[in-house]
Amino acid sequence: MKEQIEQLQEKALSDLQQAADLKALQDVRVQVLGKKGALTEVMKGMRDLAPEERPVVGSLVNTLKDQFEARFAARQAELQQQAIADKLASEKIDVTLPGRRAVSGSKHPVTLVTEEIVDIFSRLGFMVEQGPEIEQDFYNFEALNIPKDHPARDMQDTFYITDDLVLRTHTSPVQIRAMMKHKPPLRIIAPGTVYRRDSDLTHSPMFHQIEGFLVDEKVTFGDLKGILTHFLREFFGEGLGVRFRPSFFPFTEPSAEVDIECVICGGEGCRVCSKTGWLEILGCGMIDPAVFGSVDYDTEKYSGFAFGMGLERIAMLKYGVGDLRLFFENDLRFLKQF
Repeated sequence: MKEQIEQLQEKALSDLQQAADLKALQDVRVQVLGKKGALTEVMKGMRDLAPEERPVVGSLVNTLKDQFEARFAARQAELQQQAIADKLASEKIDVTLPGRRAVSGSKHPVTLVTEEIVDIFSRLGFMVEQGPEIEQDFYNFEALNIPKDHPARDMQDTFYITDDLVLRTHTSPVQIRAMMKHKPPLRIIAPGTVYRRDSDLTHSPMFHQIEGFLVDEKVTFGDLKGILTHFLREFFGEGLGVRFRPSFFPFTEPSAEVDIECVICGGEGCRVCSKTGWLEILGCGMIDPAVFGSVDYDTEKYSGFAFGMGLERIAMLKYGVGDLRLFFENDLRFLKQF
């Protein structure tokens, strides 16, 4: 029995020293001290010894157990330190390397244009108003002098939800809602999303407009021309050529289209302006008395003008973008430029 214990001691201590990692070390401990371990089996065999031999064997077993546990603890601490050192070596960071910059987001080009336009008109005394995108036929058409049998309805391919509800085709319904809530004088700018059944390089079924209008006593077409000319030169640059051409809109009379000198070629003539040197930029006109009748304004006392523009078109000209669809594709290569 004594020789068996000595052999077990030599093997156990040797196995402890040769254990390469913490798992192997724990396996050695189980092989020696576990319920079915070698030392446990020796202790079970002591009951078969003569009474006078048991104290001697018991002392050897206790000595082996103490030595094993002490050597186990020392080897465990050694392997734990080695594991920490290996982990630090494999995960070390060179703090002298340049850091990786966090990528920050930016505002969408249509948002940038909207904010700039609103800022310009705010300095002219205009207030911002909003309206619903799902609109009643009355506000979207009838109150704007476009009754159900009016041919002007053919000018807009409308998304109908019901016979009385539509996805608004322009921001002009905000004009009606604002005038029904407030009495003159009024200076309102209304940016928002609008919808029409159209899609190509220069059109989208969903796009953005800004509607603006001013109502007061003795408002003239000269006031309209002055404010819009000031806005366009503030936005695109001083000295910009601006011209007004007669046009037609059901809710304004007289009406006009506003052209600006081509910002691409400087009025020399290019593919963008079809060699004319001019670009159509917005529509405007004096508010039709029939519209004032819908909101119960005194047409003998008040007059006003209104204008509207597509924000994507403004952004395309501002930033030289050739395809409207780029604004809606969320391509980071495009958006990062802004």
